[in-house]
Amino acid sequence: MKRFARVLLVILLATTGLALAAPAEATPYCGIAWGSLQKYSAATSIGSITGVRAGRHACYDRLVIDVAGKVDGYEVQYLPKRTTSKAEFAHLQITVDAAMIDPAGNFTFGSDNNFVLTGFSKYRTFRAVRGGGLMKNSGISLDVRARLPFRVFTLDGPGSGSRLVVDVAHRW
Repeated sequence: MKRFARVLLVILLATTGLALAAPAEATPYCGIAWGSLQKYSAATSIGSITGVRAGRHACYDRLVIDVAGKVDGYEVQYLPKRTTSKAEFAHLQITVDAAMIDPAGNFTFGSDNNFVLTGFSKYRTFRAVRGGGLMKNSGISLDVRARLPFRVFTLDGPGSGSRLVVDVAHRW
């Protein structure tokens, strides 16, 4: 009798166009499956940082580091949380294998070996960006509201330059 009921159910579903619901699988938010572990490239870069800027997107906040020349060497990782007078943030340390001065000793970005980006009050993830560097490696501190998934990649251009891009998701 049970077998007859199953066969009848299958015939009924097939003739009515209905289907049995498959178990729902959890899908990553906005398709994001990046993770929060260290990301790096051990290649050697040739160039200097000429700009750092941030942008907001629907599913993540983006930090772009402009380099005059090719950027290949970098390391991005979470460090222990940083506490400020107002809140506790997750701390992404970005090390770029690129200087912030040109061969003549002129600053290519920032001044006195330091820079700070402000205006993140409307960002969902970013809280603060600061950095500095002289000869070979430049360090950039990116404070985010929590330890969230991130990805890192490079883009060519504009011109003979390149960009290091760090995207941090709004949530897991």
